[in-house]
Amino acid sequence: MEVKPGYKQTEAGVIPEDWAIVELGNLSEFITSGSRGWARYYSDRGALFVRSQNVRAGQLDLTDSQFVNPPQGSEGSRTRVKHSDLLITITGNSVGNVALVEQELGEAYISQHVGLVRLREPSRGHYVCRFLSPGSPGNGQISASQSGQSKPGLTLKDLQDFWIALPPIPEQRAIAWAMSDVDELIGALEQLIAKKRDLKQAAMQQLLTGQKRLPGFHGEWEVKKLGEVGRFAKGKGIKKDEVVAEGAPCIRYGEIYTHHHDYIRQFRSFIPRSIAEQSQRLQKGDLLFAGSGETAEEIGKCVAFLGDEEAYAGGDIVILTPTGHNSMYLGYLMNHASIVEQKARMGQGDAVVHVSARHLAQLNVRLPKDSEQTAIAEVLSDMDAELAALEQRRDKTRALKQGMMQELLTGRTRLV
Repeated sequence: MEVKPGYKQTEAGVIPEDWAIVELGNLSEFITSGSRGWARYYSDRGALFVRSQNVRAGQLDLTDSQFVNPPQGSEGSRTRVKHSDLLITITGNSVGNVALVEQELGEAYISQHVGLVRLREPSRGHYVCRFLSPGSPGNGQISASQSGQSKPGLTLKDLQDFWIALPPIPEQRAIAWAMSDVDELIGALEQLIAKKRDLKQAAMQQLLTGQKRLPGFHGEWEVKKLGEVGRFAKGKGIKKDEVVAEGAPCIRYGEIYTHHHDYIRQFRSFIPRSIAEQSQRLQKGDLLFAGSGETAEEIGKCVAFLGDEEAYAGGDIVILTPTGHNSMYLGYLMNHASIVEQKARMGQGDAVVHVSARHLAQLNVRLPKDSEQTAIAEVLSDMDAELAALEQRRDKTRALKQGMMQELLTGRTRLV
């Protein structure tokens, strides 16, 4: 392949001529990792102990913090974390996550699952962190270094040998600043999404229990057994190998836990006509309960089917067809804590927990008139739509970041 003027072919691929390929070991004062046995130093307070779960997406996440009373001597001094250190997870399922220490941590140490890289020039830290982070061109070395291993892991020699494609210092800084701007935008969107989720949870707690009433609605709510709300049916088995790329949409019970929340927005699975003819067809407004699960707390998670299209329910799904009630409202209500607690008490089994239509029919539900149900459902649905729009914007920004990493960290696009 012909290399265009101003670029050169290297082990890192085609890069600008004024870029260099340098091994991480040559950029570092030293590279080390924590040792086994730190568990005996755990304490309720003391020095921060940085573990693999704290190393995330270029930054430290100290939400889940552990503390230690560290040992004296060389072990403590060797594994102590300082400002501008680069941390890389070296064992476990999260191998290759990278974070730069950008805050003053006080006294802090690393676990055996974390590698510590102390750069000779700390100002390079932002760029080197970007270059090795997941999704970047340099992170592929981490996957390649583990090929053939039965257990994921990196050695200190692996870390020393990782190459870094280095532009001139001003361009390193410009790339790091550009990526930081995108990270700040993603972080702001994540915070806004979290805030909106909290607001929705508060609204559900108030509106679904009658603690707060929407304007114009009064009167007592009626207490019923769920079995009085409609009639129950059961889905029919749809095997995993019967699912196809195109066909009649269907819901399998596992998808209620993994893909659907409160009501069905889009289908993930489809079945051919021959299977559909033997399956349980859904009616608009049906409520679908997962009939089995791993814990009593999750058993009976519910989603409402609100569409007009032809669709089917797989086995281990309990179906309720309500009469005279708003199904979207019921979809929200069936996953509210007051109902979840009742379902958990009804669950049968240990390794796998089951719940039946007979049990679900005994759930106690407090219901306003249908007009108030509809109004509450619309408020919560509007909040869902706002959340979905923010999540879509965040996901697009993440995709933009991935594109920027591929362009800027290979020199295909230069920052002047």
